[in-house]
Amino acid sequence: MDNNTKEEHKPRIKPIIEAADSLSLGISMVVAVLMGVGIGWLLRRMTDIGWLFWVGVGIGVAAAIVNVYKAYSKQYKMYEELAKEPRYAIKKQLEENEDDEDYGEKSY
Repeated sequence: MDNNTKEEHKPRIKPIIEAADSLSLGISMVVAVLMGVGIGWLLRRMTDIGWLFWVGVGIGVAAAIVNVYKAYSKQYKMYEELAKEPRYAIKKQLEENEDDEDYGEKSY
């Protein structure tokens, strides 16, 4: 019965948060472009200047690109921090193992 209570108290929201974090980039790109289209449409309606719609679309696309850049920067920082941890220093371990092997003549 103790195992059942432990299973009930497991954090169920953590996988949802991780999934939402990975989806957030795609959603933010779509929202940025839609907001830019909305701004362009409003500017066009208020001023009767047709090309202002495309200015809004450009603003939305630029905002989407900025969102992608920010997400990339965040992931790259996390990667650099992870690479500094000793247990993930695979390259260094491989270099140390190469020194141990002898490929010269064998003497028996």
